[in-house]
Amino acid sequence: MRTTTILCLLTLARLNAQTTVTGAIQSGGLSRDYRLYVPATYTGSAAVPLVLNLHGYSSNNLEQEFYGNFHAIADTANFLVVQPNGTLDAQGNRFWNTFGGNSSVDDVAFLSALIDSLSASYNIDPNRIYSTGMSNGGFMSYALACELNNRIAAIASVTGSMIAPNLSACQPARPVPVMEIHGTADNTVPYDGAVLSGFVPIPTLVAAWVNFNHCNPTPVLTPVPDTNPNDGCTAEHFRYSGGLNGSTVEHYKINGGGHTWPGAFFSIGVTNQDINASREIWRFFSQYRLDQLTDLSTPTPVGTTWSVAPNPVRDVLRLQAANHRPAERIRVFDALGSLRQTLRPTQAAARLETADWPAGVYVLVIEQDGQLETLRIVKEN
Repeated sequence: MRTTTILCLLTLARLNAQTTVTGAIQSGGLSRDYRLYVPATYTGSAAVPLVLNLHGYSSNNLEQEFYGNFHAIADTANFLVVQPNGTLDAQGNRFWNTFGGNSSVDDVAFLSALIDSLSASYNIDPNRIYSTGMSNGGFMSYALACELNNRIAAIASVTGSMIAPNLSACQPARPVPVMEIHGTADNTVPYDGAVLSGFVPIPTLVAAWVNFNHCNPTPVLTPVPDTNPNDGCTAEHFRYSGGLNGSTVEHYKINGGGHTWPGAFFSIGVTNQDINASREIWRFFSQYRLDQLTDLSTPTPVGTTWSVAPNPVRDVLRLQAANHRPAERIRVFDALGSLRQTLRPTQAAARLETADWPAGVYVLVIEQDGQLETLRIVKEN
């Protein structure tokens, strides 16, 4: 999509102090504005990372810039932080179009265009572009992990989730490292999900991304020291490692925490002060590069070594190994990442009875000769 930069205040080479640049681009026939934080360490001589920092529903980019504050971290680590604005809904609240409904705004296209626009004016490393956000901004970051994973290396969500239809439709083309930070007493995006809104429970969401990345489903659990016993909550850290191309999934479970950004200076509810979400997010992001997550070590797609038919399937799914060797294990996951079935075939063929499977998308994970191979199966009624 063609975009035009409306406002550019300073050129790169002349920046000698931390600077906030305000600007706008055209996307989808709309003028979309943003705030860009440029640290004093940025000179333009070397490519630097870019972090998208997305506001929550009814908030805005200025509030998010100071609530989910990355300024001090960017000053030290030398990366750019952009805070874009969502559009206004019928009630006049700013939002990201990730909840379904009738909005036609394409925020994925806008954020992709924004990356293009900023990259034309700043020396941004295309392999180190990340997205995080609060609440609705966390939902939007997951949308980017699903739909823009050719550009976004990793994402982090604070108090966000996904709606069930979006998770079912998500088919990332590569492993996407994900961090989820969420309070168990969050009344806005409940930890255990919300049926009416379709918000996916956080344990289900985490399990789905563990499955997408083929991480070890058993995490390393580390209690976070309760350094601030007066904040009304505690934290636990779950780390799922062993994913494809070194990808991981991390989850900070804030026991008793509200719909808040841990470590924030402003308290808008029960806010954990044992961790600083912004610091943890940057620690997580800084491990990953897009080119390392898409390199040639990605397992061969299952279609090249296994025949699977029919797909879509109704009653019986048949698998056949082209190399005439049995798989060590075949696992079947539903679209939410829940393990439905495990097979350990003794022959180079397998048969799955699928008549009682609910309609939807399923993932087969086939382990053979030290490789993990995957295939998405569509079940029809």
